[in-house]
Amino acid sequence: MRFGPVSVAEAEGSILAHATMAGAGDATYRIGKGTRLEAGHVVDLQAQGLGEVIVARLEPGDLHEDEAANRIAGALAGPGLHVGRASTGRVNLRAEGPGIVEVAAEAIDAVNRINPSITVATVAEWARLGPRGLAVTVKIIPFAVPEADVARACALGRRAVALRAPVWTSASLIETQVPGEKLSDKGRGSVAGRLERLSVDLTERVVVAHRSEAIAAALAEAPGEVLMILTGSATSDAQDVAPSAVRAAGGEVLHYGMPVDPGNLLFLGRIGDRPVIGLPGCARSPALNGADWVMERVICGLPLREIDIPGMGVGGLLKEIPTRPRPREG
Repeated sequence: MRFGPVSVAEAEGSILAHATMAGAGDATYRIGKGTRLEAGHVVDLQAQGLGEVIVARLEPGDLHEDEAANRIAGALAGPGLHVGRASTGRVNLRAEGPGIVEVAAEAIDAVNRINPSITVATVAEWARLGPRGLAVTVKIIPFAVPEADVARACALGRRAVALRAPVWTSASLIETQVPGEKLSDKGRGSVAGRLERLSVDLTERVVVAHRSEAIAAALAEAPGEVLMILTGSATSDAQDVAPSAVRAAGGEVLHYGMPVDPGNLLFLGRIGDRPVIGLPGCARSPALNGADWVMERVICGLPLREIDIPGMGVGGLLKEIPTRPRPREG
């Protein structure tokens, strides 16, 4: 691509680099940046008294910015993503429904290193999106790029971003009550709100005593596809009441504790094919916490053993919540 000033008389067919006024008198109008100049534009620019304009002129082997962005966006889009229309060298990929975004980070990095003029930006991996949520933007910075670079970007980035949609449709929450403590509706309300964002129904309320045998019985009877436990007293060890109940119900505990704050006291397990999430106390708050990340990945079908809880530490120091009983400060 050649870029720079040319005489207006020779500008037909080139791409205008900067918005410019054209015409004269009452017929004055603005020609937008990126417009491919036609014979009428040339006449009107001359009527404005202009002798030259700054333009981009494509050369053999160049691809227009919109076509380049279209090709790359189409290659990047995996299942669950809708490819938008190109405009000024930009194409957006949006979620077709609720879910979490799976990103092949190495592929995106490789695409972004081909040519500084080709850029791809994504949301963070595993970010939750609602319908039409923005997942990716592809932006071609100049007015054209070499077609060979676009072809390479398409090959390296193929299906690098996808939306994992929810695979479970219902969940049961088992709450425990400690003697002498009043049971609030806040926890169930916060959990229901989280599930609703992923189109998951919460089954009827279940409240049991804070004892392993009571929780185990409730787990066995719960109708939900995903099982969750919110205890009246924090789960302080992998052998505590709630994890022990999972084992007593014939299940296993896969992981206890997480390097996300708030959210440390979470555990993940399963009973047969049903995932079990032992929620930390901060799940009673609607504020973002570690439970969100685990719940979203479980509901969207990430295999339980592939949920890398120890790898959540970088970026896992989240905002303090007002209801935290022991604030970090001090």
